[in-house]
Amino acid sequence: MVAEGIGIAALVLAAIAEWLHRSRVRRVAPLAFGPSGKPRVWARLSPFLRVVASAAAAWGLATLFILPPKVFTTEIEETDDPRHVILVLDVSPSMKLKDAGVEENKTRAQRVAELMESFFKRVHTGRIRWSVVAVHNGALPVVVDTRDLEVIRNILGDLPLYHAFDVGKTRLFDGIRLAADTARPWKLGSTAVLILSDGDTVPSVGMPDMPPSVADVVVVGVGDARVGKFIDGHLSRQDTLTLKQIATRLRGVYHDGNRKHLETETLRQLASMTFRDTAGDPTKREYALAAVAFGAGVLALLPAALALWGAGWRPGVRTDRAREKSERPEADAARRKSEVTLHA
Repeated sequence: MVAEGIGIAALVLAAIAEWLHRSRVRRVAPLAFGPSGKPRVWARLSPFLRVVASAAAAWGLATLFILPPKVFTTEIEETDDPRHVILVLDVSPSMKLKDAGVEENKTRAQRVAELMESFFKRVHTGRIRWSVVAVHNGALPVVVDTRDLEVIRNILGDLPLYHAFDVGKTRLFDGIRLAADTARPWKLGSTAVLILSDGDTVPSVGMPDMPPSVADVVVVGVGDARVGKFIDGHLSRQDTLTLKQIATRLRGVYHDGNRKHLETETLRQLASMTFRDTAGDPTKREYALAAVAFGAGVLALLPAALALWGAGWRPGVRTDRAREKSERPEADAARRKSEVTLHA
């Protein structure tokens, strides 16, 4: 309320100053605006513009002074209340099939990296601790509770994690079980689990239970769900039905990531994560910056505009055209007088 009070005070003081200035302008109006004593129509709005601009600039500057500074840093933010995100990442050979994305020109693993990059850009990652569990015909912890986001980007890239496993069928439930064991000692409701898979060859039984530390589960499917591709003697495609069943049994949500990025509302539920400010959702700081720009711009440019275009009358020596126009009646009278003399 302090900034608002300063803005109102500036508004009142500017209005009083304009009222006093108006009485002074009236006395010299014929000198400034010519015989009519009036400026151009738009110039009559200048007192109101100055009042509003002064109030806007005062409120904006006061708001920016009071608000805590917004610091942009690449350093990792420390916090005593971290949020954990576990990525259960399917690294089976079927994830190398190229049928994912809007144009179906990316591999399923590349689409997973694209989805997660969109995730990273929309949340404050400083308070998040990341873990990755790789799944093929078993499950292995790749990294546990790291704060380094570049490590996660490297894992989601072209890191050939499938070489760490023997040949065999994908056992997605092993990865879910390992994620549950990893999250078990953590704080109640502090963990979100993201399962990223095409759902290929997932069994119908053996679903593990999640510990109380897991607050949210999101199952993200990649790969074309309609037209599959052959690999290892069978047709591989996104098993939407199975992935939805996994999400339901884990009390989570399913998202088809093949064509759409994760929705902001879905991400907002993941362990109460804090989202970055976006251009489409301006904060008080952005409004204050806009008010300062408007107020300072009007106060700086209005005097020049009034000097150049505020009055239609220009004092000084008349132009040749104006002199000729004013002398024309006298010339006409002299010509008529000479014509009358000649006729006489």
